[in-house]
Parts: sequence; C-alpha cells; structure tokens
Amino acid sequence: MAARHVIFIGRVQGVGFRFTALRMAQRHQLTGFVRNLPDGTVEMLTQGSAKDIDDCIQDIKEYFGDYLRDTRIQEIPTDPRYKDFRITF
Repeated sequence: MAARHVIFIGRVQGVGFRFTALRMAQRHQLTGFVRNLPDGTVEMLTQGSAKDIDDCIQDIKEYFGDYLRDTRIQEIPTDPRYKDFRITF
C-alpha cells in the first residue's frame, strides 16, 4: 500500500478536473480525495498500490494534457481513515 499527495497546477478548475479524477481513481480502486484549493490548483491525496496510483496520475496527465503546467507529487504515509475516493470541498 502506497500513498501520494499530488498538486495539479494549470487550468485545472472549471474544466471538470475533480469529476474526471474521481472516475479515474475509482477505476484504479484508489482511496482518498480530490479538491480545489483557493490558489487555483487541485489537490489529490490517493492511496492504493503504487502501480495503480502511478497509472491514475498518468491517466489524468494524458487526459488534461495542455491544461497542466506542473504536477507535484510527494510520497506520504498511508491513512486508514480513507475507505473510498471522493470529492471534498
């Protein structure tokens, strides 16, 4: 089990980013959350197998292509309180 904290930077709000990330995370059977941040970025915390997390992040990058300017990924400890993946506010 692995966990990653991800910040997506670019035109990521108002383009269906969170809903797409939710679908992709669920498809990869990940837990955690995705949410908009006040600075215009999107934060995602995701847990699951390292391969599934990496595949999900790659799927998001490919889907949003030119909308993304940068993606910051940090390894973090897993947190058992996340039982599913959801959009938070």
